[in-house]
Amino acid sequence: MIEAWEVKRMNQYVTGAVIKELREKNHMTQAELAEQLSVSDKTISKWETGKGYPDVSLLEPIAKAFGISITELISGNSVNNVNVSANMLRSKFYVCPVCGNVIHSMGEAVIHCHGITLTPCQPEETDEHHMIFVERVEDEYFIRIEHDMTKQHYISFIAGLSSDKIQMIKLYPEGNAEGRIKINGVKKILFYCNKDGLFSMNVVKGIDDKQASYDDVEERKALEETAKRLFG
Repeated sequence: MIEAWEVKRMNQYVTGAVIKELREKNHMTQAELAEQLSVSDKTISKWETGKGYPDVSLLEPIAKAFGISITELISGNSVNNVNVSANMLRSKFYVCPVCGNVIHSMGEAVIHCHGITLTPCQPEETDEHHMIFVERVEDEYFIRIEHDMTKQHYISFIAGLSSDKIQMIKLYPEGNAEGRIKINGVKKILFYCNKDGLFSMNVVKGIDDKQASYDDVEERKALEETAKRLFG
């Protein structure tokens, strides 16, 4: 629940343009909205023309009338969440550029941290500056990333995703960019670089299937040789 003082501080962002857009999106007249809020249609008109603002006490009823949260109303961003099955493979990660806070969501969301509206990180494919090595060790994946781990440039976390589970490893500067996760149907591995963002790798089909007789030794050797040439 948003505290009253916080709502009051953010009330300036509930603009008439947002109210009008949401009202029209919901196919409501000013009179219909006014009736739900127990105010006059002239009051709604004042809000939408910038001649006044809704009282703090009306924010919750306004949000309820439009079928959204107070946070969505304040930010002006409505969320249409299509991930109703909560498939973890569709997970989204938000990272605050101020404090480095990592927030995980199973679908679309409006996330704020330090007064900033965060956007979901868009994963990219790994490249020569962000090389990842995955090795099966019994029932786990041992994950190692060739990357600096200085206070200025480091890997923040590693995540392993399956359809119904997420495993996260928090990493810290001057530590090792590596960790272990349980195999348990992991289909995707992600990691986050504090400078270059989120990277993703699909787990090679067969690597966790003993009957597939998958042997990644040669592939890993080739990748390690490439890493040595690039990084010494």
